[in-house]
Amino acid sequence: MKKTLLAASLLSIGVTAYAQSSVTLYGRLDAGLEYVSGLPNSSYTASASRFRAESGDWGTSLWGLKGVEDLGGGNKALFQLEGGFNAMNGQGPGNNGLFNRWATVGLSNDQFGTLLLGRELFISNNLWDFDPFGQSNWSSASLARGRNWTVSSNNISYQSPKFGGFDVAGQYSLSNATGWNGNGTTPQGREAGLQLTYTNSLFQLRGIYDEIRNPTTGSLGDVTKGSPAGPFGYGREYFAGANVFLGQFKLQAAYQGVRTSGEANVPLGTPTTTDQEWGGITWQVTPAAALIAAVYHINANNGAGNATNYTVGGSYNLSKRTLLDIQVASVRNSKTANFGLDANNPGPGGNTSAGYNENPLPGKSQTGVYAGIQHSF
Repeated sequence: MKKTLLAASLLSIGVTAYAQSSVTLYGRLDAGLEYVSGLPNSSYTASASRFRAESGDWGTSLWGLKGVEDLGGGNKALFQLEGGFNAMNGQGPGNNGLFNRWATVGLSNDQFGTLLLGRELFISNNLWDFDPFGQSNWSSASLARGRNWTVSSNNISYQSPKFGGFDVAGQYSLSNATGWNGNGTTPQGREAGLQLTYTNSLFQLRGIYDEIRNPTTGSLGDVTKGSPAGPFGYGREYFAGANVFLGQFKLQAAYQGVRTSGEANVPLGTPTTTDQEWGGITWQVTPAAALIAAVYHINANNGAGNATNYTVGGSYNLSKRTLLDIQVASVRNSKTANFGLDANNPGPGGNTSAGYNENPLPGKSQTGVYAGIQHSF
Protein backbone atom coordinates (compact mmCIF):
# COMPACT_ATOMS: atom_id res chain seq x y z
CA MET A 1 0.00 0.00 0.00
CA LYS A 2 2.81 2.36 0.93
CA LYS A 3 4.58 1.58 -2.35
CA THR A 4 1.42 2.40 -4.31
CA LEU A 5 0.99 5.72 -2.53
CA LEU A 6 4.66 6.58 -3.13
CA ALA A 7 4.33 5.82 -6.84
CA ALA A 8 1.19 7.94 -7.14
CA SER A 9 2.91 10.79 -5.33
CA LEU A 10 5.93 10.67 -7.63
CA LEU A 11 3.64 10.56 -10.66
CA SER A 12 1.75 13.69 -9.53
CA ILE A 13 5.03 15.53 -8.99
CA GLY A 14 6.03 14.65 -12.56
CA VAL A 15 2.77 15.95 -13.97
CA THR A 16 3.10 19.23 -12.05
CA ALA A 17 6.58 19.80 -13.45
CA TYR A 18 5.47 18.72 -16.92
CA ALA A 19 2.46 21.03 -17.29
CA GLN A 20 3.76 24.55 -16.78
CA SER A 21 1.11 27.24 -17.13
CA SER A 22 0.84 31.03 -16.96
CA VAL A 23 -1.93 33.63 -16.91
CA THR A 24 -1.36 37.24 -18.02
CA LEU A 25 -3.51 40.26 -17.25
CA TYR A 26 -3.19 42.92 -19.95
CA GLY A 27 -4.97 46.02 -21.15
CA ARG A 28 -4.94 49.41 -22.82
CA LEU A 29 -6.43 52.78 -21.88
CA ASP A 30 -6.93 55.39 -24.58
CA ALA A 31 -8.35 58.86 -23.89
CA GLY A 32 -8.11 62.36 -25.31
CA LEU A 33 -9.81 65.49 -26.56
CA GLU A 34 -11.63 65.71 -29.89
CA TYR A 35 -12.98 68.55 -32.04
CA VAL A 36 -15.16 67.87 -35.10
CA SER A 37 -16.81 70.34 -37.48
CA GLY A 38 -19.39 69.57 -40.15
CA LEU A 39 -21.84 67.83 -37.80
CA PRO A 40 -25.47 68.49 -38.85
CA ASN A 41 -27.96 69.63 -36.25
CA SER A 42 -30.64 67.26 -34.95
CA SER A 43 -33.09 68.29 -37.68
CA TYR A 44 -30.42 67.58 -40.33
CA THR A 45 -30.76 71.05 -41.88
CA ALA A 46 -27.56 72.90 -40.95
CA SER A 47 -24.04 72.18 -39.71
CA ALA A 48 -22.71 72.31 -36.16
CA SER A 49 -19.43 71.51 -34.40
CA ARG A 50 -18.49 69.52 -31.31
CA PHE A 51 -15.72 69.54 -28.70
CA ARG A 52 -15.63 66.59 -26.32
CA ALA A 53 -13.54 64.23 -24.23
CA GLU A 54 -13.38 60.88 -25.99
CA SER A 55 -12.07 57.37 -25.43
CA GLY A 56 -10.77 55.05 -28.12
CA ASP A 57 -9.93 57.35 -31.04
CA TRP A 58 -6.35 56.07 -31.37
CA GLY A 59 -7.20 52.55 -30.17
CA THR A 60 -9.94 50.75 -28.25
CA SER A 61 -9.66 50.86 -24.48
CA LEU A 62 -9.70 47.24 -23.33
CA TRP A 63 -8.60 44.74 -20.72
CA GLY A 64 -8.18 41.00 -20.81
CA LEU A 65 -6.73 37.75 -19.54
CA LYS A 66 -4.81 35.21 -21.57
CA GLY A 67 -3.24 31.98 -20.49
CA VAL A 68 -1.19 29.08 -21.77
CA GLU A 69 -0.50 25.62 -20.43
CA ASP A 70 2.44 23.64 -21.80
CA LEU A 71 1.22 20.11 -22.53
CA GLY A 72 4.62 18.90 -23.73
CA GLY A 73 5.78 17.77 -27.14
CA GLY A 74 5.26 21.24 -28.62
CA ASN A 75 1.57 21.26 -27.62
CA LYS A 76 -0.15 24.00 -25.59
CA ALA A 77 -3.64 24.74 -24.29
CA LEU A 78 -4.67 28.39 -24.69
CA PHE A 79 -7.40 30.76 -23.60
CA GLN A 80 -8.12 34.48 -24.03
CA LEU A 81 -10.79 36.72 -22.51
CA GLU A 82 -10.99 40.38 -23.62
CA GLY A 83 -13.51 43.19 -23.29
CA GLY A 84 -13.66 46.82 -24.42
CA PHE A 85 -14.79 49.79 -22.36
CA ASN A 86 -15.03 53.57 -22.37
CA ALA A 87 -12.14 55.10 -20.43
CA MET A 88 -14.04 58.38 -19.99
CA ASN A 89 -16.91 56.91 -17.97
CA GLY A 90 -15.82 53.35 -17.21
CA GLN A 91 -18.81 51.83 -18.97
CA GLY A 92 -18.44 48.46 -20.61
CA PRO A 93 -19.92 47.05 -23.80
CA GLY A 94 -23.50 46.89 -22.53
CA ASN A 95 -25.57 43.97 -23.79
CA ASN A 96 -22.61 42.48 -25.64
CA GLY A 97 -21.24 41.03 -22.41
CA LEU A 98 -18.17 41.41 -20.26
CA PHE A 99 -15.81 39.81 -22.81
CA ASN A 100 -17.26 41.30 -25.99
CA ARG A 101 -14.06 41.05 -28.05
CA TRP A 102 -12.48 37.68 -27.17
CA ALA A 103 -13.66 34.59 -25.32
CA THR A 104 -11.70 31.67 -26.79
CA VAL A 105 -10.16 28.37 -25.75
CA GLY A 106 -8.04 26.12 -27.92
CA LEU A 107 -4.90 24.16 -28.66
CA SER A 108 -1.66 25.00 -30.46
CA ASN A 109 1.17 22.92 -31.84
CA ASP A 110 4.58 24.24 -32.90
CA GLN A 111 4.40 22.34 -36.21
CA PHE A 112 0.70 22.42 -37.07
CA GLY A 113 -0.59 25.78 -35.80
CA THR A 114 -3.38 27.01 -33.52
CA LEU A 115 -7.06 26.02 -33.34
CA LEU A 116 -9.49 28.19 -31.32
CA LEU A 117 -13.18 27.97 -30.39
CA GLY A 118 -15.38 30.83 -29.15
CA ARG A 119 -15.86 34.56 -29.78
CA GLU A 120 -13.19 36.66 -31.44
CA LEU A 121 -12.59 39.57 -33.77
CA PHE A 122 -13.71 38.64 -37.27
CA ILE A 123 -11.01 37.96 -39.83
CA SER A 124 -11.76 41.25 -41.63
CA ASN A 125 -10.07 43.03 -38.70
CA ASN A 126 -6.76 41.60 -39.93
CA LEU A 127 -6.36 44.39 -42.45
CA TRP A 128 -5.46 46.68 -39.51
CA ASP A 129 -1.69 46.25 -39.94
CA PHE A 130 -2.00 47.36 -43.58
CA ASP A 131 -3.77 50.54 -42.54
CA PRO A 132 -1.34 53.44 -41.83
CA PHE A 133 -3.49 54.43 -38.82
CA GLY A 134 -4.03 50.85 -37.69
CA GLN A 135 -7.82 51.02 -38.00
CA SER A 136 -8.01 53.85 -35.50
CA ASN A 137 -11.31 55.71 -35.34
CA TRP A 138 -10.60 57.94 -38.36
CA SER A 139 -9.14 55.55 -40.92
CA SER A 140 -10.21 52.70 -43.23
CA ALA A 141 -13.11 51.71 -40.95
CA SER A 142 -14.70 55.17 -41.33
CA LEU A 143 -15.53 54.83 -45.02
CA ALA A 144 -16.44 51.14 -44.59
CA ARG A 145 -18.86 52.29 -41.86
CA GLY A 146 -17.38 49.92 -39.29
CA ARG A 147 -17.55 46.65 -41.26
CA ASN A 148 -13.86 46.09 -40.53
CA TRP A 149 -14.53 46.11 -36.78
CA THR A 150 -16.90 43.12 -36.77
CA VAL A 151 -16.76 40.73 -33.81
CA SER A 152 -17.92 37.17 -34.41
CA SER A 153 -19.40 34.52 -32.11
CA ASN A 154 -19.66 30.71 -32.44
CA ASN A 155 -16.25 30.55 -34.13
CA ILE A 156 -13.85 27.87 -35.19
CA SER A 157 -10.58 29.49 -36.28
CA TYR A 158 -7.15 28.30 -37.40
CA GLN A 159 -3.77 30.03 -37.70
CA SER A 160 -0.88 28.18 -39.32
CA PRO A 161 2.80 28.59 -38.49
CA LYS A 162 5.04 30.24 -41.10
CA PHE A 163 6.32 28.11 -43.98
CA GLY A 164 8.89 29.84 -46.19
CA GLY A 165 7.45 33.23 -45.31
CA PHE A 166 3.82 32.16 -45.89
CA ASP A 167 1.10 31.65 -43.32
CA VAL A 168 -2.61 30.87 -43.60
CA ALA A 169 -5.54 31.75 -41.35
CA GLY A 170 -9.16 30.67 -41.54
CA GLN A 171 -12.33 31.40 -39.60
CA TYR A 172 -15.80 29.81 -39.66
CA SER A 173 -18.71 31.04 -37.57
CA LEU A 174 -21.90 29.03 -37.19
CA SER A 175 -25.24 30.85 -37.21
CA ASN A 176 -26.52 28.59 -34.39
CA ALA A 177 -29.92 28.61 -36.10
CA THR A 178 -31.94 25.84 -37.76
CA GLY A 179 -31.25 27.64 -41.02
CA TRP A 180 -27.59 27.02 -41.84
CA ASN A 181 -26.98 30.63 -42.90
CA GLY A 182 -29.40 32.15 -40.37
CA ASN A 183 -33.19 32.35 -40.14
CA GLY A 184 -33.94 35.36 -37.95
CA THR A 185 -33.81 33.56 -34.61
CA THR A 186 -30.21 34.52 -33.78
CA PRO A 187 -28.39 37.88 -33.83
CA GLN A 188 -25.71 36.64 -36.21
CA GLY A 189 -25.77 34.80 -39.51
CA ARG A 190 -23.08 32.46 -40.77
CA GLU A 191 -19.67 34.11 -41.25
CA ALA A 192 -16.47 32.73 -42.78
CA GLY A 193 -13.12 33.90 -44.08
CA LEU A 194 -9.71 32.85 -45.40
CA GLN A 195 -6.43 34.78 -45.25
CA LEU A 196 -3.03 34.27 -46.89
CA THR A 197 0.05 36.30 -45.87
CA TYR A 198 3.61 36.42 -47.18
CA THR A 199 6.29 38.22 -45.15
CA ASN A 200 9.99 38.90 -45.65
CA SER A 201 12.41 41.60 -44.53
CA LEU A 202 11.53 43.98 -47.40
CA PHE A 203 7.77 43.65 -47.78
CA GLN A 204 4.58 41.95 -46.63
CA LEU A 205 1.55 40.93 -48.72
CA ARG A 206 -1.88 39.81 -47.50
CA GLY A 207 -5.09 38.70 -49.16
CA ILE A 208 -8.41 38.14 -47.38
CA TYR A 209 -11.73 36.75 -48.57
CA ASP A 210 -14.68 36.75 -46.19
CA GLU A 211 -18.47 36.47 -46.04
CA ILE A 212 -20.93 37.98 -43.55
CA ARG A 213 -24.51 36.70 -43.85
CA ASN A 214 -27.67 38.60 -42.98
CA PRO A 215 -29.01 36.80 -39.86
CA THR A 216 -32.64 37.44 -40.88
CA THR A 217 -32.52 36.00 -44.39
CA GLY A 218 -29.21 34.12 -44.48
CA SER A 219 -28.32 35.98 -47.67
CA LEU A 220 -25.25 38.03 -48.56
CA GLY A 221 -27.24 41.23 -48.51
CA ASP A 222 -30.94 42.14 -48.51
CA VAL A 223 -30.92 45.85 -47.71
CA THR A 224 -34.61 45.73 -46.79
CA LYS A 225 -33.92 43.67 -43.66
CA GLY A 226 -31.28 44.22 -41.00
CA SER A 227 -28.93 47.07 -40.14
CA PRO A 228 -26.50 48.37 -41.20
CA ALA A 229 -27.76 48.12 -44.77
CA GLY A 230 -26.02 46.71 -47.79
CA PRO A 231 -22.26 46.16 -48.08
CA PHE A 232 -21.56 48.02 -44.82
CA GLY A 233 -23.16 45.14 -42.94
CA TYR A 234 -23.24 42.03 -45.15
CA GLY A 235 -21.71 40.59 -48.28
CA ARG A 236 -18.49 39.16 -49.67
CA GLU A 237 -15.30 41.10 -49.02
CA TYR A 238 -12.11 41.00 -51.10
CA PHE A 239 -8.98 42.56 -49.59
CA ALA A 240 -5.40 42.88 -50.88
CA GLY A 241 -2.73 44.84 -49.01
CA ALA A 242 1.00 45.51 -49.15
CA ASN A 243 3.56 46.85 -46.67
CA VAL A 244 7.00 47.91 -47.90
CA PHE A 245 9.79 48.42 -45.35
CA LEU A 246 12.45 50.98 -46.32
CA GLY A 247 14.54 51.72 -43.26
CA GLN A 248 12.77 54.44 -41.31
CA PHE A 249 9.85 54.46 -43.76
CA LYS A 250 6.92 52.08 -44.17
CA LEU A 251 4.80 52.42 -47.31
CA GLN A 252 1.31 50.92 -47.31
CA ALA A 253 -1.36 50.40 -49.96
CA ALA A 254 -4.57 48.38 -50.00
CA TYR A 255 -7.81 47.59 -51.80
CA GLN A 256 -11.05 46.54 -50.12
CA GLY A 257 -14.17 45.63 -52.10
CA VAL A 258 -17.53 44.35 -50.83
CA ARG A 259 -20.22 42.72 -52.96
CA THR A 260 -23.76 41.86 -51.90
CA SER A 261 -26.16 39.46 -53.64
CA GLY A 262 -29.84 38.61 -53.64
CA GLU A 263 -30.86 42.27 -53.61
CA ALA A 264 -34.27 43.32 -54.95
CA ASN A 265 -35.99 46.71 -55.30
CA VAL A 266 -32.98 48.55 -53.91
CA PRO A 267 -33.79 52.26 -53.56
CA LEU A 268 -31.57 54.77 -55.34
CA GLY A 269 -28.81 55.97 -53.02
CA THR A 270 -28.47 52.63 -51.21
CA PRO A 271 -25.34 50.83 -52.46
CA THR A 272 -25.01 47.13 -53.18
CA THR A 273 -21.23 47.27 -53.80
CA THR A 274 -18.33 49.37 -52.51
CA ASP A 275 -14.69 49.74 -53.55
CA GLN A 276 -12.19 51.36 -51.19
CA GLU A 277 -8.52 52.08 -51.82
CA TRP A 278 -5.94 53.70 -49.61
CA GLY A 279 -2.27 54.48 -49.37
CA GLY A 280 -0.01 55.98 -46.76
CA ILE A 281 3.43 56.38 -45.31
CA THR A 282 4.86 56.14 -41.79
CA TRP A 283 8.15 57.84 -41.01
CA GLN A 284 9.83 56.60 -37.85
CA VAL A 285 11.68 59.84 -37.22
CA THR A 286 13.32 58.57 -34.03
CA PRO A 287 12.83 55.37 -32.04
CA ALA A 288 10.18 57.27 -30.05
CA ALA A 289 8.53 59.52 -32.65
CA ALA A 290 6.53 58.63 -35.77
CA LEU A 291 4.74 60.75 -38.39
CA ILE A 292 1.90 59.29 -40.49
CA ALA A 293 0.04 60.46 -43.59
CA ALA A 294 -2.69 58.60 -45.48
CA VAL A 295 -5.47 58.99 -48.04
CA TYR A 296 -8.58 56.75 -48.08
CA HIS A 297 -11.11 56.74 -50.94
CA ILE A 298 -14.39 54.88 -51.42
CA ASN A 299 -16.82 54.50 -54.32
CA ALA A 300 -20.35 53.23 -53.66
CA ASN A 301 -22.68 52.27 -56.52
CA ASN A 302 -26.37 52.97 -57.10
CA GLY A 303 -26.04 56.72 -56.59
CA ALA A 304 -24.47 56.49 -53.12
CA GLY A 305 -21.49 58.56 -54.29
CA ASN A 306 -17.85 58.62 -53.26
CA ALA A 307 -15.71 60.14 -50.53
CA THR A 308 -12.06 60.77 -49.69
CA ASN A 309 -10.52 60.95 -46.23
CA TYR A 310 -7.24 62.93 -45.99
CA THR A 311 -5.46 62.47 -42.68
CA VAL A 312 -2.13 63.16 -40.99
CA GLY A 313 -0.93 62.43 -37.47
CA GLY A 314 1.76 60.98 -35.33
CA SER A 315 2.74 59.50 -32.01
CA TYR A 316 5.49 59.97 -29.45
CA ASN A 317 6.43 57.20 -27.02
CA LEU A 318 7.14 58.48 -23.54
CA SER A 319 8.05 54.90 -22.60
CA LYS A 320 7.50 51.37 -23.89
CA ARG A 321 3.95 51.46 -22.56
CA THR A 322 2.83 55.09 -22.82
CA LEU A 323 2.45 57.26 -25.91
CA LEU A 324 1.02 60.62 -26.93
CA ASP A 325 -0.92 60.79 -30.19
CA ILE A 326 -2.48 63.35 -32.50
CA GLN A 327 -4.50 63.11 -35.72
CA VAL A 328 -6.07 65.61 -38.09
CA ALA A 329 -8.54 64.29 -40.69
CA SER A 330 -10.98 65.66 -43.27
CA VAL A 331 -13.60 63.71 -45.25
CA ARG A 332 -14.73 65.24 -48.57
CA ASN A 333 -17.99 63.86 -50.02
CA SER A 334 -19.38 63.87 -53.53
CA LYS A 335 -22.83 65.37 -54.10
CA THR A 336 -24.83 62.33 -52.93
CA ALA A 337 -22.45 60.88 -50.30
CA ASN A 338 -22.49 61.53 -46.54
CA PHE A 339 -19.53 59.59 -45.16
CA GLY A 340 -18.17 60.95 -41.89
CA LEU A 341 -15.09 60.56 -39.72
CA ASP A 342 -16.86 58.20 -37.34
CA ALA A 343 -17.95 54.79 -38.60
CA ASN A 344 -21.72 55.28 -38.47
CA ASN A 345 -24.49 53.48 -40.28
CA PRO A 346 -25.82 55.05 -43.52
CA GLY A 347 -28.26 57.92 -43.24
CA PRO A 348 -28.24 60.79 -40.75
CA GLY A 349 -26.94 58.61 -37.90
CA GLY A 350 -25.34 59.66 -34.65
CA ASN A 351 -26.28 61.13 -31.31
CA THR A 352 -29.36 63.23 -32.09
CA SER A 353 -30.24 63.42 -28.39
CA ALA A 354 -27.17 65.64 -27.95
CA GLY A 355 -28.38 68.00 -30.65
CA TYR A 356 -26.47 66.80 -33.71
CA ASN A 357 -26.02 64.00 -36.24
CA GLU A 358 -22.55 62.48 -36.73
CA ASN A 359 -22.84 61.89 -40.48
CA PRO A 360 -22.45 65.12 -42.49
CA LEU A 361 -25.06 66.47 -44.86
CA PRO A 362 -24.84 64.94 -48.37
CA GLY A 363 -22.05 66.55 -50.35
CA LYS A 364 -20.59 68.31 -47.31
CA SER A 365 -17.17 67.80 -45.71
CA GLN A 366 -16.28 66.96 -42.13
CA THR A 367 -13.01 67.78 -40.34
CA GLY A 368 -11.65 66.73 -36.98
CA VAL A 369 -8.66 67.01 -34.66
CA TYR A 370 -7.86 64.53 -31.93
CA ALA A 371 -5.06 64.53 -29.32
CA GLY A 372 -4.70 62.00 -26.55
CA ILE A 373 -2.67 59.60 -24.44
CA GLN A 374 -2.56 55.82 -24.50
CA HIS A 375 -1.16 53.48 -21.86
CA SER A 376 -0.76 49.72 -22.17
CA PHE A 377 -0.16 47.25 -19.37
